[in-house]
Amino acid sequence: MLRNKSSELLMADKDVLLDLDYTGESHVPDYYGSLQNGGFIPPRYLAAAAEADDDEEDDEPIYIHCDKGGRQPPHPRGNYFRDGKTKIDFVLVWEVRSRRKRRSRQRGRDERAGQVEGGAEEASRSERRKALLALWRDKFTHNLQRAGLLLEKEETVSEKKTIHYLKLSAPWDVLVYYAEELCLRAPLQAQPNPDFNTSDQVLRKLCIPNFMAESVPNKPVDYYTCAFRKSKMEKFLGCENHDTYFTNTQRHRIVYEILARTLYGKRKWAEVGVERLLREGAYTAAFPLHEGPFELPGYEISPEELNQRQILFYYWARWSKWYKYQPLDHIREYFGEKIALYFAWLGFYTVWLLPAAVVGTVVFVSGIMTMASNTPAEDICSSGDHYLMCPLCETCSNWNISDICPMAKMGYLFDHPGTVFFSVFMSFWAVTFLEYWKRKNATLAHHWDCMDFHEEEERPRPEFAAMAPAMEENPVTGVKEPYFPKKDRLTRMLTGSMVIVIMLSVVMIFLVTVIVYRGIVSIMMYHTQSLMLHTQAGNIANISSSMVNLALILLMGQVYTALAEQLTKWEMHRTQTQYEDAFTFKVFIFQFVNFYSSPFYVAFFKGRFVGYPGHYGTLFGMRNEDCGPGGCLIELAEQLFIIMVGKQLINNIQEFVIPKVKAWRQKRALAAVRGTQISQEPRRWEEDYELIECEGLFEEYLEIVLQFGFITIFVAAFPLAPLFALLNNWAEVRLDAHKFVCEYRRPVAERAQNIGVWFNILEALSHLSVIANAFLIAFTSDFLPRLLYQFKFHKDLTGYVNFTLAYSPSNYTQANHTMCRYKAFRDSDGNYTLFYWELLAVRLGFIIAFEHVVFFVLRAIDWMVPDVPESLELKVKRERYLAKQALADNQEALLVSRGSASSPGSDASPVEVS
Repeated sequence: MLRNKSSELLMADKDVLLDLDYTGESHVPDYYGSLQNGGFIPPRYLAAAAEADDDEEDDEPIYIHCDKGGRQPPHPRGNYFRDGKTKIDFVLVWEVRSRRKRRSRQRGRDERAGQVEGGAEEASRSERRKALLALWRDKFTHNLQRAGLLLEKEETVSEKKTIHYLKLSAPWDVLVYYAEELCLRAPLQAQPNPDFNTSDQVLRKLCIPNFMAESVPNKPVDYYTCAFRKSKMEKFLGCENHDTYFTNTQRHRIVYEILARTLYGKRKWAEVGVERLLREGAYTAAFPLHEGPFELPGYEISPEELNQRQILFYYWARWSKWYKYQPLDHIREYFGEKIALYFAWLGFYTVWLLPAAVVGTVVFVSGIMTMASNTPAEDICSSGDHYLMCPLCETCSNWNISDICPMAKMGYLFDHPGTVFFSVFMSFWAVTFLEYWKRKNATLAHHWDCMDFHEEEERPRPEFAAMAPAMEENPVTGVKEPYFPKKDRLTRMLTGSMVIVIMLSVVMIFLVTVIVYRGIVSIMMYHTQSLMLHTQAGNIANISSSMVNLALILLMGQVYTALAEQLTKWEMHRTQTQYEDAFTFKVFIFQFVNFYSSPFYVAFFKGRFVGYPGHYGTLFGMRNEDCGPGGCLIELAEQLFIIMVGKQLINNIQEFVIPKVKAWRQKRALAAVRGTQISQEPRRWEEDYELIECEGLFEEYLEIVLQFGFITIFVAAFPLAPLFALLNNWAEVRLDAHKFVCEYRRPVAERAQNIGVWFNILEALSHLSVIANAFLIAFTSDFLPRLLYQFKFHKDLTGYVNFTLAYSPSNYTQANHTMCRYKAFRDSDGNYTLFYWELLAVRLGFIIAFEHVVFFVLRAIDWMVPDVPESLELKVKRERYLAKQALADNQEALLVSRGSASSPGSDASPVEVS
């Protein structure tokens, strides 16, 4: 057996001895997954295990080659071991503080505290913890060797700490075995790269130059593919070249799968996988390497000689490429399908915003051009002292309606027949966009070989494995796994729901606070001597309250996201997918109420409970809010502009500044460690460790989905919303591209066939927008009252202003000695007039008709636009036929397949890819 020693690394000249003593358990390969409990273990692994057992009997330690800091042998540039041939597929990093530094710091704390004995105990616990982490690393490293991975170690040493880099590489045998187990796709026959840009096809047919198109070098070859099988390897293109057959992203995925399965401690305690080791602090980072620097060399070079990262930077991530098509195939080849689908969806959504922005701008401009024909506004401006209005607060004085002339004209821009048309247009636009995205998604999923991808039985999350109170057998795999009772989880989820309700109540409290703030500011403005402040009091109060509301929204969003994360962890969801879905649901529900509560209040509740003179409704002793001089729609437009555009600006500034600050701090910390080696050019793994960890796509999706809600639900009040969304998304694509290419460590490529739960949220928002716009037009806009007045009285709206103003009741006039007017359809006693009830019937009828017509047309669009294009269905059938023929054991079938592939009717002849 190995000697029982400390797990500290013992250095001897250039080599480092890793003591792999770990509790003396059997050294049979211990994998978390299909290699155990009757699963097939490759002979290579059994041989490695036998050799390891022989080493134990001879008491021989296991060496991993390692260079210390200081003088180092020349190393090849690029992502290779020192032999210049073995590819680096993954890097594990951990930091160890120097013993002298730890002791001096601990001694200083003990002396200052005056508790030497307590300090010694604390130091002892700290040392035991560090020894345990080192022990886990040693066993993990040993098991990685048994899995067949090749290892090489580097160090960066300073007086303060030592940074260890463990480079991992998967040899051919391991890649082949896991390629079959993970159902990777293998190339059968090359085919021409399809053109997915509809705009490019249209422009070419019209013989119009396409300035958005650009030739990107080294475009990945498109293949007909099938599931990889080792026994049929000779049927696959390029199988004779072991170095290039598997792409780098496939190699990363395979090595990460091994890292996720490998034991480092007791199976009964679920001490499995690199993710849990990262959370326990045994490693500080685990990542695949970038393909070299992103900066272009200082000398002339052929575009084909650029590495993948440089191609993405030059042709995609630069701001000067804002109008070019995204190189989606290159993004997928470098980052994997999940990230590529996000950028494909974001780009597709941005392109579809273009017609919405054009139509919205035309509607807004048409409002400006027809403003002079607005008869009610002209009547208000020319009324002089004819209409004396009732006071707006208890201590305010009467005022003339002609004072609000500018706001009456401005209100027409957001409340005219064009906005009604635009709300109907956007309802159709939202659903049509989603239908065509489903087609685009299906095409990309097939093109990227993930159309039939389904996540295999997922392993438990590291946090779940660490905190689960019991172990039970998984009914699918038959392996004992950490278990948490469903009843206890349900109880925790109900408790978490109560917390969510409490937090939503807090949002409502803040909303009421903003309403009270708006009322106080309005009263203060009304009491000033300035005529401008007096007439613009409501406008000033609304704008300032919107800014306060935006600050509260952003603050509450940060607080609740952190709370939702803790609640979701506490609920103990078994898999990462379950965890992410629960977290997404919590955050979106809260952010939906957080961002949309104030616009919903202005759109549907403000001005509905005002009452009438002598019988005003109150809240906390203050009169309930009424809509401003220009109507509620202009106030809603102001709120949407401030909240939507303000949030976008703040988010973009954060996305630009925060990664750079984090990267600067990381580089500064590592530069201090490198010390005297700072003059040497940093190696690839050191440069990548200086980058910041990829934060995933959750925040990116959430930001754009909330934006989608703004431009669909309230679009009747703000026709320019799609234009501002378009401008933001042009910047968003480049910001995100720059982060992933230049500032993030390379994430592990993940497979996905769609954008997941976010599509369901988008569908829900699109249907909600139909209902919201129907109510907005019916109850908030003046469109229907004007239409009914035109039908019953005057088509040119003559006398409409006087018709909408009621006289104050006699009891109020007697008490105040002044007859005044207020906006309502009431008689002299304060009762609703017949016109009010007729209008209510028209409004309800409009809502029913609007919803039924729009939803009928949407269902028709859904039926007419198939989710999968007909051409794609034909491709799928062709691919299945080729796969069946290529994998046939019958040689005659294979000859027939080759003959059909080389016939004139075939898509392309077989191509040998090296």
